[in-house]
Amino acid sequence: MSSDSAHFTVLQRALHWLMAIGILAMLFIGVGMVSTVAPKYLPLVETHKTLGIAILVLALFRLAVRFIYGSPPLPASMPAPMKLAAHLSHYGLYALMIGMPLIGWAMLSAGAYPVVLYGGIRLPAILPQSDQLHALLWQAHVYLAFAFFALILMHLAAGLFHALIRRDGVFESMSPLPAGTRPETTPAE
Repeated sequence: MSSDSAHFTVLQRALHWLMAIGILAMLFIGVGMVSTVAPKYLPLVETHKTLGIAILVLALFRLAVRFIYGSPPLPASMPAPMKLAAHLSHYGLYALMIGMPLIGWAMLSAGAYPVVLYGGIRLPAILPQSDQLHALLWQAHVYLAFAFFALILMHLAAGLFHALIRRDGVFESMSPLPAGTRPETTPAE
């Protein structure tokens, strides 16, 4: 993608929306997982672990794609504080997309719990067993999940703000629909 393109590549948009679905599913599965002792607990844990590792792999791939293809420039009319907020929120999202699965994996390793994914794939421990470290990482995982959810809500609000109020092309740059299939809107008078 050239630096003057107004849209992310199809690959970048596909990764964005695929990961959005996966991350939201992950957050809700996590809530369901910690709020039940029913027989569905173990399948939720296995799904949570597997989805977490998939998100980690996709986030690393997505970051590499971002380095290769870049991103469209933000509109010149966007105020500097909004540009700064956009950049900082993206750094935060990438940090959490990569950090949360790693913290979860480390937490399970420190708790001496096996990390077994769908298909019987067993991941190695990345930390030695330590009850104190397990408790610390569990707390970090929980509180960062809330922070992640808050950042996602802010990201969604910003996207809607750009789509419905500013109408400055920022939302359209990542829209899952090609330009020719979106309904045309006219700026508010």
